[in-house]
Amino acid sequence: MRKHYIDNLRNLTILLLFPVHTFMIWNDFGMKFYIWQAGNKWLSTLIVSVNTWFMPILFVLAGISAKYSLEKRSNKEFITQRIYKLWIPFLCGMIFLVPFQTLFARKFFYHYDGGLFEHWNYFFSHCTDFSGYDGAFTPGQLWFILFLFIISIGSLLIFRWIPYSKVIKKAEKFPIWGILLLFIPIGLMYYLGNFGGFSLGKDWALFLIGFYFFSSDKIIDKLEKNIKGLTVLWFIGTFILVWLYYKFSYYGDWGVHFIGWCSILFLLAFGKKFLNKRTKFTQYFNRASYPIYILHQSILVALAYYIVQAVDNLLVQLLSISVGSFALTILAYHLIRFVPVLKKMIGM
Repeated sequence: MRKHYIDNLRNLTILLLFPVHTFMIWNDFGMKFYIWQAGNKWLSTLIVSVNTWFMPILFVLAGISAKYSLEKRSNKEFITQRIYKLWIPFLCGMIFLVPFQTLFARKFFYHYDGGLFEHWNYFFSHCTDFSGYDGAFTPGQLWFILFLFIISIGSLLIFRWIPYSKVIKKAEKFPIWGILLLFIPIGLMYYLGNFGGFSLGKDWALFLIGFYFFSSDKIIDKLEKNIKGLTVLWFIGTFILVWLYYKFSYYGDWGVHFIGWCSILFLLAFGKKFLNKRTKFTQYFNRASYPIYILHQSILVALAYYIVQAVDNLLVQLLSISVGSFALTILAYHLIRFVPVLKKMIGM
């Protein structure tokens, strides 16, 4: 039986990227964005309130989905599916989408007035900090797809060395406090393969925990039974983290790991209790969310370039960029559905 709460959590998380990446235009993190205005503490604090979990939970959900996928597919079929779903969209996005959004970064910060093809050559010949905020080479939003491809393929070896059947019997005996303590190995893995805060090690740990732990109904049921305590932990932890950031612009790596993990556990419990149903929303976004993820940031950056220069009111800017980029992304998704080659390029 399909776990609809997994689909709904994934879809809602991806939709959250529209306001989060819109707010990034006003971040005060000491870094820029492709389009950047003066830092706004309030908007930055809103980002902090979700930043601990909104990408990590996607790796947990991917680990759960991988378990169900391997029940229906051989390793060879799984690899083939990963190539078509992840590797090809990553390569196509790196060629056609990411250079497009870095073009607007060069236009905004350096008043670049050249064409896209000239910038395309610049993009692939200049490498700085991998952020792309200066127009140079970056994986952009496709870092998630690249990481997931590496993790998915590499994990097949781990699954062979550490069979699921040997782990799950012990995992299901974990008390709730033992599950909470899993934030420690997740935090330790953060320092492995860390690229400017994007940690392959941490994301791999989250994927494996999703595979070995949260693919078990018994463990998910255990989270659901403790939903009140998890809700309290999530609320208090997030409040403290946000307060620390707002007052001192600091919260520490381990605070992020712990609160992020509490948030993920709360969301899994919440999803199982309240979101485990198939709706029209579920049906539509199960097909649309992945193309939306690939397309959204390039469209948002291009739209923001024009909005921030044409409109002065902050609220109008926020609404125009977030709602407008969502509408344009949905439109692009529907147009691409009619072109078979483009569908394959974005993993549809």
